[in-house]
Amino acid sequence: MSKLGKLPVAIPAGVTVTIADNVVTVKGPKGELKQNYSDNVNVAVNGSEIIVTRTNETKQSNADHGLYRTLIRNMVVGVTDGFSKTLIITGVGYRAEVQGKYLVLNLGFSSDFYAVIPEGLAVVADPSGKVTVSGIDKQKVGEFSAQIRKLRKPEPYKGKGIRYENEVIRRKVGKTGVK
Repeated sequence: MSKLGKLPVAIPAGVTVTIADNVVTVKGPKGELKQNYSDNVNVAVNGSEIIVTRTNETKQSNADHGLYRTLIRNMVVGVTDGFSKTLIITGVGYRAEVQGKYLVLNLGFSSDFYAVIPEGLAVVADPSGKVTVSGIDKQKVGEFSAQIRKLRKPEPYKGKGIRYENEVIRRKVGKTGVK
């Protein structure tokens, strides 16, 4: 039995959950999210809880049990609180700014990077080098943040690059002047 899958998902006040044709729809104060689910699981609303159960005892069904319970939980959290990731840009002359639907990044290359901000996400770029990506879909927030970080990964000698706010970069000692 999946440890996470058997836990019910609490539905907070102001959130409505509808289930029809293997699609879970969650509406809340911040928006609406939809998720298809497999035939290996059953999803039911029981009062103020969402309960995910398996239809059979196969290995795939066990994997789907925990997966869809977590996806539904992320949808409920997304429409109530939302998700955000903060990136730190470190380096001389490195900067980011939002211009309309684009995030413009100057990362020490000969030309700037223009990243198109996906629909449903909000991006805020501070002059101090912080970029905050927020939205109601956890997967979109994480994917866009990873794409930005991939443009200039942090390097271990000086720490220059783009890193997550809570990420720790293991620093290396450079060459010594021994002859």
